[in-house]
Amino acid sequence: MDVTDKPTQIRQGEELDLKTVEAFLKDSIPGLAGELVVEQFPSGFSNLTYLIRVGSTDLVLRRPPFGRKAKTAHDMGREYRILSALNPVFPYCPKPLVYTEDAAVMGCPFYVMERIPGIILRKKLPKGLEYTPDQMRTLCGNLLDVHVQLHSIDYKAIGLDGFGKPEGYVKRQVEGWTERYRAARTPDAPTCEGIMQWLHDHMPPDFARPAVIHNDYKFDNVVLNPDNPLEIIGVLDWEMATIGDPLMDLGSSLGYWVQADDPPEVQLAGMLPTNLPGALTRAEMVERYADKAGITIDNFDFYYYFGIFRIAVIMQQIYYRSYHGQTSDPRFKVLIFAVHIINDEVTKRLKSNA
Repeated sequence: MDVTDKPTQIRQGEELDLKTVEAFLKDSIPGLAGELVVEQFPSGFSNLTYLIRVGSTDLVLRRPPFGRKAKTAHDMGREYRILSALNPVFPYCPKPLVYTEDAAVMGCPFYVMERIPGIILRKKLPKGLEYTPDQMRTLCGNLLDVHVQLHSIDYKAIGLDGFGKPEGYVKRQVEGWTERYRAARTPDAPTCEGIMQWLHDHMPPDFARPAVIHNDYKFDNVVLNPDNPLEIIGVLDWEMATIGDPLMDLGSSLGYWVQADDPPEVQLAGMLPTNLPGALTRAEMVERYADKAGITIDNFDFYYYFGIFRIAVIMQQIYYRSYHGQTSDPRFKVLIFAVHIINDEVTKRLKSNA
């Protein structure tokens, strides 16, 4: 049974000018021939992702959402740059093919990369795919090991020195995400002031060895081998990647890690299959990371709570667009409930640990 991730028809209002795109691609990428067909990958809440099929060649096009301001266009350039640097040394990184800022093509910067076909896991496993507890444990370990491999890359050696500002990274992240939440808060959203104050009061020093960090590393951003669904063959969605604190990156990943013994309301808000029988717990993932990276992690609470709060901010930013009528995507309307769940759960945990 075919369980690979598949595109669907393009959402209304997110169509591309096919003639212009086809002409640009055939001029820019040697060897393309045949009719152009475009579909859209339906998941994700940020940059838009399309499958471009030209004859027998499959490509992936990434562009900012319609209506976004110029700052997001910079994300396209950053994403293309890091793909270009990482692809030769990190085998899970898709190969970028062409990038342009020419507004005459699409009205915004965008880039095209190779497609890595395979399985992408979300909350519910694809029909026909099952994991035994032992297999799920192995898969979680494989996910963690690729994350460690990314963090072990010498970013200066591949030309990414200056891609980010690792000094003061933790402080900037706490202050930046605090400002973003306050700016995106709607009248029906919680204040999250208690969480933000706790994070400000408990900031650790920056990690001694900064690294390339993905900033959105999780199951639905990795591609699994269809012939061996335990093997990771691709890592996608590099738009938030930078040079920074790898423990902050791990915390951001584990913020999504809902495990089997979490409360029912947290289980409801979970977006990934991390609560299946056999899956590693958050504590086991941290222990494995420390062992693989050869470091000691004494207190992971700050990084984990930051990771959860960061997810709440992202959801609130997306919900803000829906609340103010900037998008009609029905998925966005329910995100406010997840923001409340995160606020209530983190607040409860902080009080119990006080």
